[in-house]
Amino acid sequence: MAGRHRLLLENAQQLVLVCGRGEEYLRREAAASPAVLREASLVVGLDGCIKAVGQADVIRNQFSGATFERIIDCSGKCVLPGLVDAHTHPVWAGDRVHEFAMKLAGASYMEIHQAGGGIHFTVEHTRKATEEELFNTFKDRLERMRRAGSTLVECKSGYGLNLETELKMLRVIERAKQSMDIGISSTYCGAHSVPKGKTATEATDDIINNHLPKLKELRLSGEIHVNNIDVFCEKGVFDLESTRRILQAGKEIGLQINFHGDELHPMKSAELGAELGARAISHLEEVSDEGITAMARAKCAAVLLPTTAYMLRLKQPQARKMLEEGVIVALGSDFNPNAYCFSMPMVMHLACVNMKMSMNEALAAATINAAYALGKSDTHGSIETGKQGDLVIINSSRWEHLIYQFGGHEALIDYVIVKGKVVYQNERCGTMSSY
Repeated sequence: MAGRHRLLLENAQQLVLVCGRGEEYLRREAAASPAVLREASLVVGLDGCIKAVGQADVIRNQFSGATFERIIDCSGKCVLPGLVDAHTHPVWAGDRVHEFAMKLAGASYMEIHQAGGGIHFTVEHTRKATEEELFNTFKDRLERMRRAGSTLVECKSGYGLNLETELKMLRVIERAKQSMDIGISSTYCGAHSVPKGKTATEATDDIINNHLPKLKELRLSGEIHVNNIDVFCEKGVFDLESTRRILQAGKEIGLQINFHGDELHPMKSAELGAELGARAISHLEEVSDEGITAMARAKCAAVLLPTTAYMLRLKQPQARKMLEEGVIVALGSDFNPNAYCFSMPMVMHLACVNMKMSMNEALAAATINAAYALGKSDTHGSIETGKQGDLVIINSSRWEHLIYQFGGHEALIDYVIVKGKVVYQNERCGTMSSY
């Protein structure tokens, strides 16, 4: 096939497709056996999409007359889909390292929250920060995520709790969408906490009557494009009825429902999400058996966050029960001032060790299923013809090293590629020739 193309990756020891037949998600047995090709190559076109995947000799013959902007010899290496981080809070000012010491001394999440720390501490600092300050720190965080293999990241607002600051955060996210080589799914999370001086009912009314109409207006004018709506459905924060009202109002203006539920207390969030047609629910440490069944039936993804359960010393989510019952299980880092982790390889490792997932299940959860949780599994999450050319190349002959080497991704990852363009190259691989 003659013509000019953006990228040829050739002779990979393992080419981890994850999916081979256009699946939207993988669950049960399918999640335990992702598709892998050996001695394989792939081509990404000038439009950033994958044009061909197959055995190295077949691709070589098929593209014998073609030219490429870049060719990478992947002999002895593995190529995987770019990782998808399905839950992050990456736009904020003011870290909470002092609270980590409080937690180690025995303070609970809600005790810190009620003492004016937690979300409210970050809200105070984020309200004071300029848009430029927020963008610069956000950009640095996204670059660190990308170096760890993430090529699509869900990014929430939620440290404003007033319309002005929530919009400031969403503008920062929109700016990164337009200017950075990384996929972003943006989430309005104005119901992350009840603002000081308001009741939950007053905050709910403000969101429905003021925040959401403004978001709709800005989307129609093309200024801000928000993908998802999120609520922290939790005892002492937003109860089930307030959560229902906000999520329903968000759905009515075209936002996907993707919210925090059943984290610290059993709230019947999973049942509510299934009823409302939620795309995904995160946390679920305290989910009920009925909630698990409802999510499986509704094809509502469970975004599990092993870093959060680990750092807050919470009960681990019931990943095995969810997998066995047919829930679509995804993973996220929950990067935020309270759970400071940029690395999806470390998240996958913790999912395997603490939540008893297999490495195959963790990979599916951090690729195709995480993409499904964001409504993007038609374009992301696997290496298939027609999908976006988002890829990770690791310096190992077995892909499992990406999970097995806990904290080793900085030495292991050779290249991260978005739309066929090398956006990160390990220094041992020479200088960047594609910039």
